[in-house]
Amino acid sequence: MEALIYIAAFGLDLVLGDPRWLPHPVVLVGKGISRCEDLLRRGFRSATGLRWAGLVLAVVILGLSYGGVWMLLWAAGAASPYLGFGASVYVLYVSIAAHDLARAGLEIYRLLRRGDLPEARQKLSWIVGRDTGHLDEAEIVRATVETVAENIVDGVISPLFYFLIGGPPLAFAYRAVNTMDSMVGYRNDRYRDFGMVAARLDDVANYIPARLAGLLLMAALLVTGRPVGRAVKTVWRDASRHPSPNSGIPEAAVAGGLGIRLGGCNSYGGVSSLRAYMGEVINPLQRGHIRATVLILYVVSALAVAAGTAVLVWL
Repeated sequence: MEALIYIAAFGLDLVLGDPRWLPHPVVLVGKGISRCEDLLRRGFRSATGLRWAGLVLAVVILGLSYGGVWMLLWAAGAASPYLGFGASVYVLYVSIAAHDLARAGLEIYRLLRRGDLPEARQKLSWIVGRDTGHLDEAEIVRATVETVAENIVDGVISPLFYFLIGGPPLAFAYRAVNTMDSMVGYRNDRYRDFGMVAARLDDVANYIPARLAGLLLMAALLVTGRPVGRAVKTVWRDASRHPSPNSGIPEAAVAGGLGIRLGGCNSYGGVSSLRAYMGEVINPLQRGHIRATVLILYVVSALAVAAGTAVLVWL
């Protein structure tokens, strides 16, 4: 049964993605995080207090996310085995995001192909945290490739991994962790203390999936005819230079596989920040590298589902 849930949920994501007209459960998680933050900040103001508040936020959001989904699945299963199956498929489906990640990347690619840089910068700003208003085409390509590569872990491998070890409730709880990190896990004056637990929790949650993603990326590069040896060398040399203990692995693997250099100077709120370089300039950055990265995303996702299905069947 779990193997069928795995395949059906991924199939739904490939076909439907996240329909913009349909309310998404992760949006409710985000609203819960915002509401909890507002309440907690009223009672905690010192640096130490804000760290404790961040811990309370994590416990509350994870408890509600995991517990709410568990109760939903229990009630659905008690009403009907078919309803329980459908509910499980739905929870895993909304926990993965391969389709939307690919769609966002390809939308920017199409805008670049039309020469519409202003609209490409605007659409890019929806998926990255850096300033995009001044970027030329090569920098738009770099930002898009980095985002798609990094989110192979967050949007696909991690939720699939947590489904394997804990079922739909744990997969959705992971999405809650990732959402918390994306909302409060920043190292700025506002969130340095309050978001510390969320950021660390996200690092821990993605640690094993990121390394599994590295192995799957090498297999995907082999399938797509890319130089695996160069990708391995790039990951070994460059991944640890990334400020994230996890994101450097997929970014370095893609950089090595495509023969491009990622990283460089980014601007956040007008403040420049130098990100360590990943890879070498064998091929100048071109918009076609976005399509190549999306293809790698799809191949990695298919390999992950195949491997996970095999594990579920074997177990």
